[in-house]
Amino acid sequence: MIKNGSEVAVKYQLFLDGFDGEMFEETNEENPLSFVMGSGEMLTAFEEAIRDKNPGDSFQIHIPVVDAYGEEKEEFFMEFPKSDFIGEDGEVHDELFEVGEIIPMNTPEGDEVLGVVAEIKLNSIILDFNHPLADEDLFFIGEVVSVK
Repeated sequence: MIKNGSEVAVKYQLFLDGFDGEMFEETNEENPLSFVMGSGEMLTAFEEAIRDKNPGDSFQIHIPVVDAYGEEKEEFFMEFPKSDFIGEDGEVHDELFEVGEIIPMNTPEGDEVLGVVAEIKLNSIILDFNHPLADEDLFFIGEVVSVK
């Protein structure tokens, strides 16, 4: 039975816009999602929904935006001059900038964060650092694969 400290493996399908909406992600029995219950790796609402389940138990979970990754925050959209992205040849390559492209960046503390190109301007780009699932209700359909 799943409890705090359990090593849990689950297979699931994650949908957006309802249980019959767009599938965003899928795991399977051969490549399940594994985590330690209560370690902070998973959304609290997800953990609470599968608590006390056993291997073979199925689940269907709706996690609203507020309990998932929250609403998109305007302050997480940041503008950078294209000159910040000079290639090894000393040139800015505009063809590298496409809306939706993921660009790794470093914080002042040295941590890597991922920004998604949201808009391209003449001399700058706007990167979105919101979680990719911000502003989304999450809908999981799955099964507990193992509990240790």
